[in-house]
Amino acid sequence: MESSRGILVLALAFISFLLFQKWQEDYGPKPQPTTSEQIVEQPKSNESVAANVTEQPADNSKAVVANNATVAEVITLSNEVLTVQVNTLGGTVVSSILTQFSNTQENPDDHVQLLTSRAHRTYVAASELSGAGAPENAKQQVIYRVASKPTADKPELILEWTNEQGIVFEKIFKMHENQYDIDVFYRVKNTTATNHEYTLTTQLIRDRIELDTDTSGFGMQTYLGAAYSTQESQFEKYDFDDMDDAPLAVITQGGWISFIQHYFISAWIPNKESVNKITTQYDKAKRVYIVGVEQDKLAVAAGQTQEFHAKLYLGPKDQDVLASLAPGLDLTVDYGIFWWLGQPIFWLLTMFQGFVSNWGVAIILVTITVKIFLYPLANAQYRSFAKMRLLQPKLEQLKERYGEDRQRMSQAMMEMYKKEKVNPLGGCLPLLIQMPVFLALYWVLMESVEIRQADFALWITDLSAKDPYFVLPILMGISMWLMQKMQPTSPTMDPMQLKIMQMLPVMMTVFFIFFPAGLVLYWLVNNLLSIAQQVYITKKIEKEHAAGKNNSKKK
Repeated sequence: MESSRGILVLALAFISFLLFQKWQEDYGPKPQPTTSEQIVEQPKSNESVAANVTEQPADNSKAVVANNATVAEVITLSNEVLTVQVNTLGGTVVSSILTQFSNTQENPDDHVQLLTSRAHRTYVAASELSGAGAPENAKQQVIYRVASKPTADKPELILEWTNEQGIVFEKIFKMHENQYDIDVFYRVKNTTATNHEYTLTTQLIRDRIELDTDTSGFGMQTYLGAAYSTQESQFEKYDFDDMDDAPLAVITQGGWISFIQHYFISAWIPNKESVNKITTQYDKAKRVYIVGVEQDKLAVAAGQTQEFHAKLYLGPKDQDVLASLAPGLDLTVDYGIFWWLGQPIFWLLTMFQGFVSNWGVAIILVTITVKIFLYPLANAQYRSFAKMRLLQPKLEQLKERYGEDRQRMSQAMMEMYKKEKVNPLGGCLPLLIQMPVFLALYWVLMESVEIRQADFALWITDLSAKDPYFVLPILMGISMWLMQKMQPTSPTMDPMQLKIMQMLPVMMTVFFIFFPAGLVLYWLVNNLLSIAQQVYITKKIEKEHAAGKNNSKKK
């Protein structure tokens, strides 16, 4: 039993270590740039926001024909869920607001903003077409003319620019009803007698300042960084420190690039049939980080029209939507090493939520489901505990007989366990099996945008945040203390170890204060079910033991 207790302490400590280690890796505080580094000069109306941009030439008339625009403007497109702004200087997406998500529950009109280009902030989605006579061929951004403005019925923006040879370049942004993805096209009308080749490059450009107001326990900031996909690996992280250390250059068919943050993502998805080059870099001059993807060259024959296409996603990390856009994009909802458990747990949660329309109740139903699934193991655990309690008087007799001779005491105890067919380690296996379930559920609650600001009941208005009044953690600690009291104590247990075990409910209560309320709810319900199960099995074993004694007396 002493070994069982020790393993229990080690197992819980191991859980805490794994959580803290992973939390520090993805959610721990990251080094922030100095004050001077945080100030990023923003583009004026005649400056570029793309990575490869130089200052706009003072005399732009030589690079355009008469019908090209000379003054940049910002055009707004919107649908039911997303509002974006496009700067006609380079056709860069400089703002995106998610109108279905608020930063806080207290202010529902304070919507989440991903892309932004304002004082001291840069986070934009740029795209460019390079090649002979292309808008970005001279490594400068042109000012596009607005050929067609978006309307409420048709959220589509068409920008146009014509080079000196008369080749017309249209840049088209097309939104869709209730969707966060935007189709971005370059349409090249080659009016010359010569064939031309062009390359489409799309980039996400941002500083290192945290935009997201969502934080996890201890006030830690959530993970912020780039991620990408290749044929060999569907999901790879590449954070700011990686970009500082070495630029990335990967050739792959298809793939995608992104910047991910807590619950939300911006991503460029190129042509899946194209052989693409994924790159990263740090622009020291502008102090911005860039992740980009360069598609294959495409030829535009003389007198013909050719389209170049990429998809831009600016929205929540909705697994079903992301999976439909590109292979592996849904993996940006990162459940860590226990993703293989996280996926079915999330499926169970969404299924139950579909019936009960309450994520808290869904968590309770998942807890019950997991408990039923693990019932055979838990049954063995509690039978072992019950039998150990029945042996307590005999163990006390052994202690009196052998006194301080711990070696002989241990030998006698093992002989008794063998004779009574009791396994002192029988209670450890269920706990070890529950550890991955606990960790997987932790990451499901932390990563799933569906549970963000999800209401349960009474004072619990956000299951992804900690309990504001600490009621659930305290109840969890009390339930843990009750479970501990119901378990037998070995007479040979070291006094220091016994004190640690007695302090464990208090320590875990303090630890759980900072955990999401949904996770504490799971652990509380799990403890209550365990208590009920242990009471039932203990009474059953005691009745069997009493019946066995009566039969022995009759004989």
